[in-house]
Amino acid sequence: MSGTLNLWVKSPDTHSERRIDPHLTVEQLKGKLELITGIPAGNQVITLLESESDPRVVATLDDDAKKVGFYGLRDWQVLKVDDSNPSATFTGQLTDISQVDKFEISEAEYAKRTDSVLAYKQRNKVGRFAEKAEDEPTYETVDESVKVGVRCEVESSELKKRGTIRFVGSTHFGKGIWVGIEYDEPFGKNDGSVQGKRYFSCRDKYGVFVRPDRVTAGDFPVEELDLDADEEM
Repeated sequence: MSGTLNLWVKSPDTHSERRIDPHLTVEQLKGKLELITGIPAGNQVITLLESESDPRVVATLDDDAKKVGFYGLRDWQVLKVDDSNPSATFTGQLTDISQVDKFEISEAEYAKRTDSVLAYKQRNKVGRFAEKAEDEPTYETVDESVKVGVRCEVESSELKKRGTIRFVGSTHFGKGIWVGIEYDEPFGKNDGSVQGKRYFSCRDKYGVFVRPDRVTAGDFPVEELDLDADEEM
């Protein structure tokens, strides 16, 4: 077996796509998965599942000395990482908000406040309260390279985000053309639907709609987590 494999890595607190080197030993793999899942290598119980849609157990990676390829991994199978001692490492508790006290306020009460973000935006004409410029672009056309199914990179104030184009066209929530993107990581705002209307399907927080001028279509592969400069994962 040569090259790398594309697999899903799932744990109680994480879910991501990773490239795995089948020549790593299980012990080496655990060291890398600790950085991704937060589960100490000594506590990890790694189970190989058939796929995300078919959770049949194919194997348990229980021999630290064996190479990962020994277990017959294939592209798009799932490495399920459990914690044998979650009470000591808080695994699964970081995403449980059921015990968190919530402060709630009605929309009417929030609108009356003068110290809120909403009030600041209204005073300073920011966001949806900004005055519309006469030369504001209408976004009635889109570059021919921006097509459904094409890989892309999206410009933002934080960083360049990569994903796959899932929708191009008009919407009910804004004038002109919008581009629906399924991000590789949960950087988005929705699951492909807005205000109850679905334009495409993806996992929650992986979907986003942006204007065409922020999208660059091209050969933008899924970025790898650079854990070790000397060897791939």
